[in-house]
Amino acid sequence: MDTQDARQDYIVVKAEESGVCITGLTRGRDTRMHHTERLDKGEVLIAEFTDITSAIKVKGKAKIYCKHGVIEAE
Repeated sequence: MDTQDARQDYIVVKAEESGVCITGLTRGRDTRMHHTERLDKGEVLIAEFTDITSAIKVKGKAKIYCKHGVIEAE
């Protein structure tokens, strides 16, 4: 997959408990955190991979929906 395709990918995160933390990580030579969101139970976040965001970390009990299927984080 080329990086341009990766930058157009979206994920949907649905919190299964309160306090789920989603962190965006930067693209480039040094990977750093650039944005953090905290979700309450039932809240949904739609995130996009961009020129800035190369990775997204999900901490807590949540369902992550992406083109690869549904992934459950514990």
